[in-house]
Amino acid sequence: MSYKLTIVVPVYNEEENLERVEQELSKYLSIASVATSVLFVNDGSKDNSQALIESICERNTAFDYVLFKENRGLSAAIKAGFDHVDSELVGYIDSDLQTAPEDFNILLEHIDNYELVTGVRSNRKDSFVKNMSSKIANGIRRAFTKDGMDDTGCPLKIIRTDYAKRIPMFRGLHRFLPAMIMLQNGRVTQVPVQHFPRIAGTANFGLWNRLLGPLMDCFAYLWMKKKYINYDVAKTSK
Repeated sequence: MSYKLTIVVPVYNEEENLERVEQELSKYLSIASVATSVLFVNDGSKDNSQALIESICERNTAFDYVLFKENRGLSAAIKAGFDHVDSELVGYIDSDLQTAPEDFNILLEHIDNYELVTGVRSNRKDSFVKNMSSKIANGIRRAFTKDGMDDTGCPLKIIRTDYAKRIPMFRGLHRFLPAMIMLQNGRVTQVPVQHFPRIAGTANFGLWNRLLGPLMDCFAYLWMKKKYINYDVAKTSK
């Protein structure tokens, strides 16, 4: 089957969530506004996640997986997902399902006019510390990148695959996906989406990841912006 959208699902020690991930994404595939598949990227999980992923993929023809030899981090998992898809569009959602797969249909309503559409988590169901650190980090990032995005940490995005494959990803850069699309002269926008509390599993990010790490990444982004090479091909012989 030819799919227009592939949803990348990074996984790291999420065995408690994967049954629900299968149920919710299967439910979404039946109502998706375009033909959609799912790609798990197992970031070297140390629990039973891989066995569960393989069982899910055996039961569902629209589900596939990539398994890392060792844990490489969220940015690497997202980059691997981008590298392995061949659909026109690539989406991204976290395996904790704090965002709703059905909201991909909301993002798809806008993708014809943009190269990236990202969700903005409305009425966030996170702790005070997590919300405040994310708010501060987003403010710092906006000051550096001028991307105009309120919530780049929202794990619900759709990107045109040809743009996604050109993103020079490095650790921590998943927070800068809109800015990296803008470096390619791509258009970005944000739309409100639902947000829910984490039901199972353990969050893999602490205060360092949410606040101090992103501040350091901003300087890496500024260096990359200065050195970034962008070009448009006018004609080829083939």
